[in-house]
Amino acid sequence: MEAVLTCMVDEQLGPGEMAQRLIQTVKEMTGCDGGVALRSPSLALEYALAALALPKESTVMISALAPAWQLLTLEKLGYKPLVLDVCEENGLIAPAAAEEGVKAGGRLLVLSETMGVLPDIQQFLALGIPIIEDVSHSALSFYPPEEGSAAEQPVSAAPSAPAADASSQGEDGAAAADVPHGKRAGMYGVYTIFGMEDRDIVTSGGGAVLFAPSRREWIVLKKLADEAPSTDLMPDMNASLALVELKEFSRNERSRRDLFSLYSRAIMAGRHKTFVRAGDDGSTVYSFPLVLNSGFKDVKAYALRKGVEVRQAYENSVIAFRQEQLASSCICANSLLLRCALFPLYPRLGQKDAARIVKVLSSLP
Repeated sequence: MEAVLTCMVDEQLGPGEMAQRLIQTVKEMTGCDGGVALRSPSLALEYALAALALPKESTVMISALAPAWQLLTLEKLGYKPLVLDVCEENGLIAPAAAEEGVKAGGRLLVLSETMGVLPDIQQFLALGIPIIEDVSHSALSFYPPEEGSAAEQPVSAAPSAPAADASSQGEDGAAAADVPHGKRAGMYGVYTIFGMEDRDIVTSGGGAVLFAPSRREWIVLKKLADEAPSTDLMPDMNASLALVELKEFSRNERSRRDLFSLYSRAIMAGRHKTFVRAGDDGSTVYSFPLVLNSGFKDVKAYALRKGVEVRQAYENSVIAFRQEQLASSCICANSLLLRCALFPLYPRLGQKDAARIVKVLSSLP
């Protein structure tokens, strides 16, 4: 609140210094070569497609559980979205579906790392087509190190320390994230969308940072960014909020991990399961998705009676938006739409509320 009010008092409302500091912080924490802060993830996708110079009418593959704005943006820009089914175990695009998509003419893959779960990235790189990563849920997580290669670290990597410790903070007070064992999420794509909407892992209240992992792609994107109208760029008020979120990320992530462990133990004896997280050591904790073995409405009603509010994990997804059209071809995604619930999990959740949620999870019908 103080960061946003300072911008208001100083009348720094439009794009300016805070947005540039946000980009610099993202560069330091991910190791990317450059980025631009935009007003929405859909604009970020639009700029990424422009930087790739992908011809109109090209087929672009997206996940059935990706946010619906991906589908709408592609259609608006004149591309042909090819919606792919997912693996029921992790909610991510099934590699076999992506292979079939390439055979069907897919020229680009938008890889959404929903719920903070990381894919087996090498399977998708083997497709031989460009990939745009969407790390809105998985930001600052990291992949396992590649065999035979040294772990890559962001420029400002430092040993893990509490966020409140001044020795772990950079010039802007941004706490350095834990040192990754391998590449950060987003560092395998040609471009990466770091969404910062209200329900993303880091929020600016609205907007996204589009970044380029390597120099070659950044040169192209920088030219577009330099010519962008101010109405496309993230205002400083939003950027100031995102900067605070990044500063507190390590501390918040530790709190989320503790809660995730509590919740995971609570469901061990039950019928309901959470997603398989192959890279759990490096995965970012995004809420607590629970794949139900019973109807969502019954679980929602039961939780509400106990004072806990749950929601559908994929209520804003592509398949939720086009369920009638996609249900038959995206069977696993449709099943997860109907059966996956999100339970409250956020850093400032009180001990009393956390205990209540654990009690509900351990006794779900």
